[in-house]
Amino acid sequence: MDMVNLKINGMDISVPKGSTILEAARYAGIEIPTLCYMREINEIGACRICVVEVKGARSLVAACVYPVNEGMEVFTNTPTVRNSRKMTLELILSNHDKKCLSCVRSGNCELQKLCKEYGVDESRYDGAMTPSEIDDSALHLVRNNKKCILCRRCVAACREQYVGVIGANARGFDTNIGCAFEKKLADVPCISCGQCIVECPTGALTEKDQIDEVFAAIADPTKHVVVHTAPSVRVTLGECFGMPIGSNVEGKMAAALRRLGFDKVFDTDFGADLTIMEEANEFVERVKNGGVLPMITSCSPGWVKFAETFYPDFIPNLSTCKSPQQMQGATIKTWYAKKNGIDPKDIVCVSIMPCTAKKFEVKRDNQSAAGVPDVDIALTTRELARMIDRAGIKFDLLPDEKFDPILGESTGAAVIFGTSGGVMEAALRTAADWLENKDLENVDYQEIRGMAGVKEATYHVAGMDVKVAVCSGLTNVAKLLDAVRAGEKTYHFIEVMCCPGGCINGGGQPIQPASVRNFVDVKGLRSKALYAADKDMPVRKSHQNPAIKVVYDEFFGKPGSHVAHEVLHTAYVKREKY
Repeated sequence: MDMVNLKINGMDISVPKGSTILEAARYAGIEIPTLCYMREINEIGACRICVVEVKGARSLVAACVYPVNEGMEVFTNTPTVRNSRKMTLELILSNHDKKCLSCVRSGNCELQKLCKEYGVDESRYDGAMTPSEIDDSALHLVRNNKKCILCRRCVAACREQYVGVIGANARGFDTNIGCAFEKKLADVPCISCGQCIVECPTGALTEKDQIDEVFAAIADPTKHVVVHTAPSVRVTLGECFGMPIGSNVEGKMAAALRRLGFDKVFDTDFGADLTIMEEANEFVERVKNGGVLPMITSCSPGWVKFAETFYPDFIPNLSTCKSPQQMQGATIKTWYAKKNGIDPKDIVCVSIMPCTAKKFEVKRDNQSAAGVPDVDIALTTRELARMIDRAGIKFDLLPDEKFDPILGESTGAAVIFGTSGGVMEAALRTAADWLENKDLENVDYQEIRGMAGVKEATYHVAGMDVKVAVCSGLTNVAKLLDAVRAGEKTYHFIEVMCCPGGCINGGGQPIQPASVRNFVDVKGLRSKALYAADKDMPVRKSHQNPAIKVVYDEFFGKPGSHVAHEVLHTAYVKREKY
């Protein structure tokens, strides 16, 4: 590797050729502040927070885009640099809603942090503010442009997710981020993924908060309030309480949910195992009976909405299985309700999800197996953390507790649903056993693990080569589907996750600042924790879950049965782009 030698603040360092000053400073243990920069997504040098002095240069340069060269001398902390950054922050604040105390991002706002560091507590440039209105038209998100700093990170994230429904409108002082022709977000083909939220450095974008609805349900003595938590949440929730990225807090999470007052604390991992039972059966049936192939997973509601909008010709390829969230809710409102003599209308089912699109999914048609919504309220990981804080629960001091039986019992196959490749691997563990008609020893499908946007593999099962693909991030998905449509790629089974890396990087997950996301493999650390949990599980195949066997024996009968189709399967619709 070619290296470049330079000095930063008088220190001699050597960095790979092609590095920027920002990256070189990181090698030297120096953090240069940024606001607009997100590696590989938004490298535009627009906010000017990262400016530094370079010997011989006529003006300050943006460290995030300025390449290093041999013999360069860089200064990151001179009076000129500090004064420039402070003035930029003051100018940003002059057009910013400074109601920090009531802002959901207070304490985790990159602008707030920088203002504190540079001693900016009021604006020197008070005056007119760009007119704006709050857009709360979407089911999953609220946009408040009074808190927008025009960094364009959300625009870049939306573009990376293929749909690109937001951008910069107007010019000069009137510039604002929004949809074309100032349309409301509900009136454009947004797929509700929430990637714009996790990229936003301020409180301009937030999920639509439903905490008060949940607290009200818990306080209602006529309601039986049940909660269940998605696979990935157990390895992300701890970040909201200062724990290292990838900490598995499953036990503390269950304990916290009980202390919040939920009547039952279940695990969506049971729903994931249930999904595999139905999905694997569906795949085997399609293979044996000449069904539509490739079969494509339907666990990710953002992906499903994307397919319905941009690739409706692939709707027949989608598995008819509901997502684990909806299967779990449907089982609670049917089997669980009947077994415990509870009217489904009196059950409030709350899910804790890594995904803002889940807020959209609970409102879809064909998601009411018992005549009432399968799931009533979907909260994000962040909302759960705020509930815990609001209730005065000291998360780090909680003991480890277990989920309630029987809908809290699951397998290793279920827990890896939270990462790209996990659904496919879980499905293969069961489908391969069924096709081979024996208990196969190999349960680790290493070829489809990892954070690559597209992964392919071929597995020899029951005398046939099963070709599979795993894809995450909708730009990658679009390229893959175009190749399948053109006949350039042929598969039997495709896993699709809307968010890059899967649910561990969902739009409802804890927000890590750019200083972390740009240099730490957040997705990799979270994913690693899920695979570690899988490895430690006593049962690692969904069809071997004893609790699953009980529910099928007592209610569903067998995978693909009439009852299973009525309760656990759904249908899709073609949606208009505009």
